[in-house]
Amino acid sequence: MKFKLYIVFFLITTSLFAQKVTTSIDTTRNKIGAEFKITLKASVTNKDKVVFPKAKNFGALEVINSYTIDTVKTNNRWELIKKYGVTQFDSGKFTIPRIAILINGKPTFSDSLKVEVFNVKVDTLKQKMYDIKDVAQVETSSNWWKYLLGILLLVGIAALAYWLIKKYQNRPQEEEPIYTSPIEKATSLLQLLETKELWQKGEVKSYYSELTNIARNYIEEEIEIPAMESTTSELIAGLRRVANQKKLKLSKETLENLEKVLMQADLVKFAKVKPLDFEIEEDKKRISSSIVTIHKAIPTVVEQNDELEAWNEQQRELARIQKLKKQKQVRIITTIGIVITVVLLSLLALIYFKGWDYVKNNFIGHPTKELAEGEWVFSEYGNPGVKIETPKVLKRMDATKILPKDAYAVLKEMQMFGYGSMMESFNIVVSTVKYKTETEVNFDTVLEGNTKSWEAMGGQNIIFKQEDFNTVKGITGVKAYGTMVMLDKIQNKSQKLYYEILLFKQDGGLQEIVISYKEGDEYGKKILERIINSVELKNDRE
Repeated sequence: MKFKLYIVFFLITTSLFAQKVTTSIDTTRNKIGAEFKITLKASVTNKDKVVFPKAKNFGALEVINSYTIDTVKTNNRWELIKKYGVTQFDSGKFTIPRIAILINGKPTFSDSLKVEVFNVKVDTLKQKMYDIKDVAQVETSSNWWKYLLGILLLVGIAALAYWLIKKYQNRPQEEEPIYTSPIEKATSLLQLLETKELWQKGEVKSYYSELTNIARNYIEEEIEIPAMESTTSELIAGLRRVANQKKLKLSKETLENLEKVLMQADLVKFAKVKPLDFEIEEDKKRISSSIVTIHKAIPTVVEQNDELEAWNEQQRELARIQKLKKQKQVRIITTIGIVITVVLLSLLALIYFKGWDYVKNNFIGHPTKELAEGEWVFSEYGNPGVKIETPKVLKRMDATKILPKDAYAVLKEMQMFGYGSMMESFNIVVSTVKYKTETEVNFDTVLEGNTKSWEAMGGQNIIFKQEDFNTVKGITGVKAYGTMVMLDKIQNKSQKLYYEILLFKQDGGLQEIVISYKEGDEYGKKILERIINSVELKNDRE
């Protein structure tokens, strides 16, 4: 009967039988920091190759000594004896997991062992006592200014972005004028130059530079000679040559007036000559008169008809529309770039001042946060019933896939309900068992069975503590808690879990609640505490 119960609680694996390794320990209870001495004995032949592990930890216990292997010959077999010294610097009940010994390359496992580490009692009557020291003043530095600086930085960035966007959107779009002819362009630029009032402000050099550039540009576009790259003498010579070739009616006075202004501009730019105000006015008139005279001297080759003028107008309108579209695209891209920059800077500031966990939980999303803050469900599961509040409805699990077939020889009924898995962010399993005959349930056996089940699933470094537990209505049970590392062999990844187990026995039946979450997850901790505080139990009499 006891063997079958062991199967029911997932405790039996085939490696426990017909093994070649025996396990023993010098004591199962010891003080904090004291040595537990584990002895492993392997019975082999002289042809077998045996390798004992070289580990730094066995579960939650630290290996502090690895003793030399002793050899004892008995008849035709050899007994290899290997001892390890382990210790723990925390009080509680711990499980030393099965230790793998390689025999001819195949692992053979030892038995798992349960040990207890207790605190050292201090006799205050014999221990010398001292007066209590005064409370020391500790200087603490507040970080409030960092948060204030972060808030001001975010507000400043947002205000700057808003101002830039509004300024860019409200700024009147200055369209570049489209001129129909070089003379129209030159005339418009001369009028624009006068509105700047450069020479009145003392910027004579700039004024003459723009004035002569307007004239040179007009001559280059209208007569098609390299006026911008030519010196004054080269430009005048070129004009005379083109006038003779194209029979332009340019008087000697016109060329002399243009040459005077260009030479005056050279003196202003390179010799720092400062003309008088009336001289500047005269030079402006000479340039304007020269441009008009050159324009009138150019013979008209072909007059544009109405259709050609309409086509040109249409092309100018198309060019204007294309330019506006391009400006709009640039405006949109600039706005998007500013917004993205503000968001990134804000995110970086939040990460710096509040931490990555704060950003992840509040902006990116966190599975256990959503569970903790979602709508909870209070329901009853199994028989004898377990009333419990959970963030999600627990789904029925098929116990037949977990239990061996002969387990139902002693079981009358078993029901299991769960949510999540050991490799997810949160996991809970509620199970109830009823037996065919009256059975005394051993909590230690059940807890050991859970440990072995976790090891089979990939659990490692299982730290185990145990204490009594009472529900709100005063039903007494046992609570086990600790941490473990769960290895996912398929995806080749692992995560450290915190777990708690509640066990209750009523009328020969068993009620069990197992909860686990990623260690350090504050929302997982809140969910566990709320679930544990909600537990209510029923039995057949209710």
